[in-house]
Amino acid sequence: MAITMTHGKRERGVLDGQFLIAMPQLADTNFARTVVYICAHSGDGAMGFVLNKPQTLTFPEVLLHLDIIQPDQAIKLPDSARNFRVQTGGPVETGRGFVLHSDDYMSDSSIPVSDDICLTATLDIVRAISRGHGPSRAMLMLGYASWAPGQLEGEIAQNSWLNCPARDDLIFDSGLGDKYDRVLHHMGVTPAMLSMDAGHA
Repeated sequence: MAITMTHGKRERGVLDGQFLIAMPQLADTNFARTVVYICAHSGDGAMGFVLNKPQTLTFPEVLLHLDIIQPDQAIKLPDSARNFRVQTGGPVETGRGFVLHSDDYMSDSSIPVSDDICLTATLDIVRAISRGHGPSRAMLMLGYASWAPGQLEGEIAQNSWLNCPARDDLIFDSGLGDKYDRVLHHMGVTPAMLSMDAGHA
């Protein structure tokens, strides 16, 4: 789905800027024990990114694939680029990249998704990161999660997801292995409290 802009400002949906936390009864195995950050929610559907799934590709490998650098240039990349995080953003269009980042970097193609988080899906930000001039906080997501109109609301009503306001530190931190449990803790919920008939926290 597209992120809708009106008079230069993005329309905000009810679930925009929310974490979704997968419940045990969620049928889709793509989302087992996932935390999803919702970037866009409207009558047209919803779009977001899984925050706790690693990706085997490295950022230098992505740069080589995009012909932004040549093989002999990989060793010359700044540390910030060599170590830049690439994650699996979701099961839709897994070959497409999106950079979720702090708002200290903006280009003509950057779209605000919250008061201080933006989304950029063009090569300008990838080139900037490769030169060490990217945003202070960011990660490259390959693929995304998407829901048809009314689908996500239905899944929440069926207790497939818990939702709560997102926190920037939990979005950008690199601890993927325990992020699910830490987001639950942020909500005041323990994994043991989740059951097949659990409701909203």
